[in-house]
Amino acid sequence: MAWEFLTVYWREMIRFVRFRTQLLSSLLQPALWMGFFGVAMSANFNRFTAGIPVPPGTVPVDYLTFMAAGMIAMTTLFTSLFGGMSLLFDKNWGLMREMLASPMPRTHIMLGVSLSGITKSFIQVVIIMVFGLILGVEFFPGFSPARIAISILGILVFVGVFSLGFLLFSSNISMRLESPEGLQGIITLLTMPLFFVSNALYPIQAFPPLLQTLSAYNPLTHLVNGIRYFALGSEFFAVGAEYAYTPTDILLSFSYLLVFAAVMYVLARRAFQKAVVT
Repeated sequence: MAWEFLTVYWREMIRFVRFRTQLLSSLLQPALWMGFFGVAMSANFNRFTAGIPVPPGTVPVDYLTFMAAGMIAMTTLFTSLFGGMSLLFDKNWGLMREMLASPMPRTHIMLGVSLSGITKSFIQVVIIMVFGLILGVEFFPGFSPARIAISILGILVFVGVFSLGFLLFSSNISMRLESPEGLQGIITLLTMPLFFVSNALYPIQAFPPLLQTLSAYNPLTHLVNGIRYFALGSEFFAVGAEYAYTPTDILLSFSYLLVFAAVMYVLARRAFQKAVVT
């Protein structure tokens, strides 16, 4: 059958709901980041940049609003990187052996886990946006209802493709490892460079040339570009810097994420096809 992956997807979502600690932590984490880190940093950055004149015709954006897009990206990154953890538990509990021995194509296991991870990312994105609006985040400034709907859809499409890429990356690593500690070590090693060598929290114009180059190839940077384009518009001024995105810029960022997800799919597919669980 062509829809076996939905069984894996449904099982992952049931596991997500039933493990109350995981559910609450994944839902509260983005709200806590916005509520504590976002508000505290916003007060400081707004004070430091208060004297910088805003270019005529450019929409001014406070730091909390600027950072909210980065929080969406950061939460998506963390959720996606940890998405493959369930595969390791399945291997340790003997469930993976049963799934690999079943008539279901192995790629359906990978797709079911990935689809559940994307759904979790969508849930967290909605929580961040709603909670951010309560805190005073000014997303969709002057947008019409129709444009807001299109913008939300655009944000979810970017988040979905980015999440898929890193979920496949996490699944690829999980199928090659035997212990959750190994995956946690790799995730810890990757998250900080990916997060801080990006434009999630601050402009990258002041980065040294090497870090600017690394940021340009960082998938997180391209996700943030897409989120800010749809949430704030094509031109705005924030943290002392002017931002201007063209449709071509956004298409290039989206294409980069698509290529990244495609490469991760090939690698993850190969890992699943070669997997042997005893």
